[in-house]
Amino acid sequence: MIEQKAPDAHPDYELTIGIVIFKPDRTMLAKTLQSLQRAVNEVTPLRAKLYIIDNSPEPSDDGLKELLPDLPLQVIAGHGNVGFGAANNMVLGMAGKFHLVLNPDVEMEPDALKQALAFMTDTPSTGLITPRAFNPDGSTQYLCKRYPAIFDLLLRGFAPRSIKALFRQRLDRYEMHDQIADTPFWDPPIVSGCFMFFRGDVYRQLGGFDPRYLLYFEDFDISLRAGKIARIAYVPAVKIVHEGGNAASKGLWHIRQFARSAFIFYTTHPLKLF
Repeated sequence: MIEQKAPDAHPDYELTIGIVIFKPDRTMLAKTLQSLQRAVNEVTPLRAKLYIIDNSPEPSDDGLKELLPDLPLQVIAGHGNVGFGAANNMVLGMAGKFHLVLNPDVEMEPDALKQALAFMTDTPSTGLITPRAFNPDGSTQYLCKRYPAIFDLLLRGFAPRSIKALFRQRLDRYEMHDQIADTPFWDPPIVSGCFMFFRGDVYRQLGGFDPRYLLYFEDFDISLRAGKIARIAYVPAVKIVHEGGNAASKGLWHIRQFARSAFIFYTTHPLKLF
């Protein structure tokens, strides 16, 4: 558990957004920021501010402000690669009434923020929203998960397609295919960190992310902790496209980080082998 005093809400902003980048694909980042600007423009008036936390060794904010003509932007850089969770935590004390943790490879529908804010307003028990997600080819991407067994993680992340096919029913259950539909459902145990729409006081009460995770599993951990103090909702009216990608396809360094974070996760939360 993270021992950190929860700061007060930022008094000036109804919505804050945090995007962590590391040597970003500039074309993809531009699409993300443009879609964010469109979504903010759909909610008028909306007091919003974007924080870009740049973990790159040689950060540069060239051209970022031009992509966001109507959205206040603050770039935080020069700290090096402290990890996804620790970088997001740099703006914990500046989070507004609502706070969105957003990946730099996500494009949202123009009404995504409008739908998320409306759902939060209508359901005060909701502390965290996860959206309906699609891959770039239009197929469904499953962001909700049941509690993972190590066997499920190895299958999903590293097994060849032929082996995955043998365990398709098991993997579908892990990814909650039976719950993903056109209506909201409540309390998925784990949701993806690519788009986490928090009620600000819940995010602050959690103390943000556990900074021990450099990469991977930090969203698993914060989801489980969030579910103990508030309700998590899958809201299909909030739609995004997520580029995504699995650890196995990214090289040995990513595989090592996956293994390291899995060790931290299963020494913090219950171990489940199968």
